[in-house]
Amino acid sequence: MLNLVHRYSHWLHGRWPDGTVEKLPVVQADGSTNIPGTYIVGDLTGVPLLKFSADTGAKAVNQLLTEPSFISRKRSSEVLDLVIIGGGVSGYSAALVAKEKNLNFTIIEANQSFSTIVNFPNKKPIYTYPSEMIPTGELQFSEQVVDRESLLEELRQKIAREDIEYHMGTAHRIKKNGGILNVVMEDGFVFMTHRVIVAIGRSGKYQLLNIPGENKDKVSNRLLDPAHYNNKKLLVVGGGDSALEATIASVEQNAEVTLSYRKSLFSRPKLENINKIKQLVDDGKLDLKLSTRLVNIDDDNVTLQHESGSTEVFANDKVLLSTGRQAPLDFFRRSKMAISGESTALGWVYFGLFLIFLTALYDWKSYGFLNTWWSSFSNTEAMPTVIAGFGEWWQQQVADRSTLVGTLAVSLKSRSFYYTLLYTVLIGVFGWQRIKRRNTPCVTVQTLVLFTIQLVPLFLLPEIILPWMGYLGMFDTGWGMSIADALFPSYISVQELASHTWPDWGHPRAYWHAYGFIFAWPLSVYQVFTPEPMFVWLVISVLQTFVFIPALVYKYGKGAYCSWICSCGAMAETMGDQHRHKMPHGPGWNKLNMLGQFFLLVAFAMLVIRILGWIYPESWMHQSFDLLLKGEDENYKLVNAISWKWLVDIFFAGVLGFGLYFKYSGRTWCRFACPLAALMHIYSLFSRFAIVSEKSKCISCNQCTSVCHQGIDVMSFANKGEPMTDPQCVRCSACIQTCPTGVLNFAEIDRKTKKVIKIDRLAASPVQIAELIEVKNV
Repeated sequence: MLNLVHRYSHWLHGRWPDGTVEKLPVVQADGSTNIPGTYIVGDLTGVPLLKFSADTGAKAVNQLLTEPSFISRKRSSEVLDLVIIGGGVSGYSAALVAKEKNLNFTIIEANQSFSTIVNFPNKKPIYTYPSEMIPTGELQFSEQVVDRESLLEELRQKIAREDIEYHMGTAHRIKKNGGILNVVMEDGFVFMTHRVIVAIGRSGKYQLLNIPGENKDKVSNRLLDPAHYNNKKLLVVGGGDSALEATIASVEQNAEVTLSYRKSLFSRPKLENINKIKQLVDDGKLDLKLSTRLVNIDDDNVTLQHESGSTEVFANDKVLLSTGRQAPLDFFRRSKMAISGESTALGWVYFGLFLIFLTALYDWKSYGFLNTWWSSFSNTEAMPTVIAGFGEWWQQQVADRSTLVGTLAVSLKSRSFYYTLLYTVLIGVFGWQRIKRRNTPCVTVQTLVLFTIQLVPLFLLPEIILPWMGYLGMFDTGWGMSIADALFPSYISVQELASHTWPDWGHPRAYWHAYGFIFAWPLSVYQVFTPEPMFVWLVISVLQTFVFIPALVYKYGKGAYCSWICSCGAMAETMGDQHRHKMPHGPGWNKLNMLGQFFLLVAFAMLVIRILGWIYPESWMHQSFDLLLKGEDENYKLVNAISWKWLVDIFFAGVLGFGLYFKYSGRTWCRFACPLAALMHIYSLFSRFAIVSEKSKCISCNQCTSVCHQGIDVMSFANKGEPMTDPQCVRCSACIQTCPTGVLNFAEIDRKTKKVIKIDRLAASPVQIAELIEVKNV
């Protein structure tokens, strides 16, 4: 049984790439951080390209020049206008603009100018693409491909001509001191400044393996000159482009190379590098050892441990640990700058308080376990009286439910009205902000569709339109009555309906069933799990869940529902838009995806119980079903907190679903627990939808993966030019929009051949839009 579960899990979720995302400081599009007046530029923005580094540095200076607080600053000889920390490409690009604008500034450099490029291997080819991109500012690049030495000479000449001075030293932290920023050096010296630009790149410590022998002289962390390994027995450890390129270069210098990587296949490097490695293995020039870990380094040998636990010892002269560097996060922590995936102690306190607030909100909204206490001070049932107190006209309107005011007054008695209204307003406000922030046709259309669905069928229809139609008599006779009886069962008798003897406590019909037009089973089970079969809703639910949605997923992917129809997705795409980067990635988190499959299984089990309860109404399956569904006993008293309503709908979808927005992004419910999403994961495996990539443009920056709030390792597909078909994708377009080189597109593909059938016409990539405009202008 466990083996069957494991195989199913692997088929559904376990066979997709599961790379992680590096922790980096949180940076806005203009380079600003949570510390006012402080900007981060260059590699730490996530895009490791020279042109982008130069562009971000120059743009940061242009941005701060427009800030009113900077324009009105008090100038003095003691306080600099700007301190630039880091003397790389982005730092000097900022310096050139600052000099042009006559700012009083200095550069702080811990090592030497352009140290990152200096530390590249000799003769390493460096690509200055995108070729069509012209960076902001004075720092430009004359060649598309240039070697390390030529690039350094060109950069140093440009800087020398401008006579830019710099201060040698290491910045320890940035400290806010009123309206002034203090850059505190390691030697205690303090630069006082109005603005700070951090351009230190990913110049942190090398990733350590923490194994015996790691500090021996034979071990290196970077490749300076592959010729040094001529006729040496070299072990390269790593699975990224740097490791593969070092391996290839060393083999070409007649080194006897073994490449060790902890995983069973390469998911990060460019396809060209992977193909070269395969060719070297086929030619017998490289010993490739996948699924191995280096566990010990001796003077004359090394020890690798295989995935099975067995070890292998072999002769060795040199070890190159190409495991990358850690970003200098300690500097940002000391400066109290926000880092993706990290929280402060105060942040955890706020998180806990937010969960408590949401628990109270949902208990109040659902007339829950603390309802007696809520009722003592939250009397929404008195709203008609409150409205009638505005004057005689209002009193007459409230007394006549066939008026719009009278209908609204009754709706205002229900707590769910306020919750749904707030939900709709939040989607509207954050949706408008999202449109302005992202500003692509895809995002604009998607957000407007989501808001319209939330506004009309999920708010106006059940809360105002349908009740008003009922009070106007549209459901009294004929087709209107037949439709209403089939879809919105009455709470009162036929005689009371006919005589318009309305209940004091609310509307006479269950208009809330209108949610079922949008919320398909088993996302919402309440149209199906009824005491008596509601045949029209059963037909609608079957068609939705097993006909309409599979057809939609087949052509457009799971996201056609999750990000274009569902209100859970509407909130995630709007209020959760700026928190996408917080979703955790990796194999451990991917295993949690199976929680939704468990809830789906429970939903099917309850469906069987419900059907058997209809067949055998005297059985426990009918008599006690509400205990499973709503947590209520035969007297409608809440006694079961682990029922479907309170455990799945309220705790997981509500309290945790929203409570984790600002901690783990807005898609935690959608990714891990939603039972309808779990069903659509199965449908997605047969879908023609994919995100396709132009691999020649991919720079392996991992930006696409970092903004995926479904935890998908998008880059592993993109840098190989393979269609991204992970069933978790919700078609949000964040990866397409964030890609700095315009690599990605929505498309339909032939599942067998993986050939593209059609590219989506709704533009989602700002880079591609700009390229198209440029072509048209030419």
